Amino acid sequence: YGWYILLAGVAIYLLIQKISQGLASRPGSHPGAADAAVEPDVVVRRQEALAAARLRMQEELNAQAERYKEKQKQLEEEKRRQKIAMWESMQQGKSYKGNLKLNQQEVESGASTSSAVPKSRPNKKPLRGGGYNPLSGEGGGTCSWRPGRRGPSAGG
Repeated sequence: YGWYILLAGVAIYLLIQKISQGLASRPGSHPGAADAAVEPDVVVRRQEALAAARLRMQEELNAQAERYKEKQKQLEEEKRRQKIAMWESMQQGKSYKGNLKLNQQEVESGASTSSAVPKSRPNKKPLRGGGYNPLSGEGGGTCSWRPGRRGPSAGG
């Protein structure tokens, strides 16, 4: 019975398609088409408005692209300055990593002056003691693996 139902469904679908095409081909079924043929001024105005809207959108996109390029240039310049400062401090024998962290904090603090106040973190204690080494077998813990006895097996 499944094949008969499938074939009947396909036949109904084709019949509906044929009827809808017949209704669409009748003259006078599209009232908007007659109006467009009578008033070409409306069509011209719509096309002009569409072109103006596209132009505005393109100008906005160009402005956003310019702002993005400027921002990228500023970031590149800041990275270059940080690298120069790091190199100079390394040449002087100072810790360049500490200076880099300070520079990054200054940049972040300068950028976040308008945003919320940074959170103060309480002093956190480490999760495990300093002497913990899981490979040494020391440092406490109830889990310990011991090899089984050597020798002949007890079974048969």
